[in-house]
Amino acid sequence: MSTATPKTKEELFAFLAGLGIEVATKEHPPVYTVEEAKALRDEMPGGHTKNLFLKDKKGRYFLLTVGEDTVIDLKTVHTMIGASGRVSFGKPDKLMEYLGVIPGAVTCFGVINDTGNAVELVFDAELMKHDIINAHPLTNDATTAIATADLIRFVEATGRPVRTLNLGAEVAT
Repeated sequence: MSTATPKTKEELFAFLAGLGIEVATKEHPPVYTVEEAKALRDEMPGGHTKNLFLKDKKGRYFLLTVGEDTVIDLKTVHTMIGASGRVSFGKPDKLMEYLGVIPGAVTCFGVINDTGNAVELVFDAELMKHDIINAHPLTNDATTAIATADLIRFVEATGRPVRTLNLGAEVAT
């Protein structure tokens, strides 16, 4: 178990700046669902994320970062990501322990807190086709836009590989 205090969004921004990565962040009231986020964002271009923190039968953890309208079949996704048996949602205490975030603030940026690489991050290929990705900066009261190439650099700088798979299907809106 990690005893380190989770990084703040300001520490995340400092880490990104140290990599020469520029981001744009929009503050907003806290949101807990994709629908709440859609209602607040105005016209932020790029792909908007939905994140699923999952656990398999052997206790391995996965973070799936997909487009906000992507449908993930929890009965079959384990075959795509290499999980042992079906997956279930990870518990909030493990989410905080590994990614340093609360439910509603789950984000691919959370890997900055996972210094032991306990969580395997997997991006959906459809999301990664966007030039810009929008995600929570460790809290759910803001949305940060980052160039997709820079997001890849960030993930690599945390010491993990970038895995991209075709995880789901986009639904028509």
